Amino acid sequence: MIRKALAPIAALAAVSSLFFSQGAHAESGWHLLNMRQGVTEISREIYSLHMLIFWVCVVIGIVVFSVMIWSIVTFRKSKGAVPDTTMVHNTKVEIVWTAIPVAILVAMAVPAAKTLVQIEDTRNTELTIKVTGFQWGWQYDYLENGVRFFSRLERKADAARQLGSGVDPNSIPNYLLDVDNPLVVPAGTKVRLLITAADVIHAWWVPDFGMKKDAIPGFVNEMWFNVDEDKTGVYRGQCTELCGRDHAFMPIVVDVRSKDDFQTWLKATAEAQKQAAAPQPAATANAG
Repeated sequence: MIRKALAPIAALAAVSSLFFSQGAHAESGWHLLNMRQGVTEISREIYSLHMLIFWVCVVIGIVVFSVMIWSIVTFRKSKGAVPDTTMVHNTKVEIVWTAIPVAILVAMAVPAAKTLVQIEDTRNTELTIKVTGFQWGWQYDYLENGVRFFSRLERKADAARQLGSGVDPNSIPNYLLDVDNPLVVPAGTKVRLLITAADVIHAWWVPDFGMKKDAIPGFVNEMWFNVDEDKTGVYRGQCTELCGRDHAFMPIVVDVRSKDDFQTWLKATAEAQKQAAAPQPAATANAG
């Protein structure tokens, strides 16, 4: 009963740690309240669009509130202003306040549509990986290379999160944000993900890639990313769709390597899985 009561608090703490724990130990500042520019071309496009729309909204807000404040101060009753009770309609004003918002929306729609088209453009991909969400982890299937594995919360963190475990979470690096088997991809390569789910709805999200897609049972969503060649490293994310009791405990870790290192890893992993799947020879019976 106590465990059920504490589950929502633990979930909130885990999700919050995705945004704040790394920043608290690595960096801090007001810039962390904004979107990340990310490490892919599309993430930077999304960030640029976000900032463009943000500043358009700032300018609109300044103009609107300036006119409101000026009107309130200039035409206040204490200065002898008398309301005009006869004006109920002005065609010119109505045309202006309709035309200006329409023009602004059309101008904003052009860069937005361009970015949306880029987001959905999965042509010329060099690597395709099927991602299947399940309660509570991920399965990655390199469709063209014969490599498949599960990715779950790292075992030490999984043990430490249990009520009464006696393990100090601060002693575990990247607590609740690490996995046993990360997704491995090459830098400078357009990677397409085919995202689905085996049970309930999940969502695959890595902030530095600027993309998020729902994983829906019986349905396949597509997304892509292309990490800059000079941005190799480990990037972390989380399931962002409430998917049950352990929703907060199914992190995503992507290990971005150079193309040569990736090919070496892929070849070794494929060979190891092939050997593990091969039938074992029958033991020779002792004749004696």
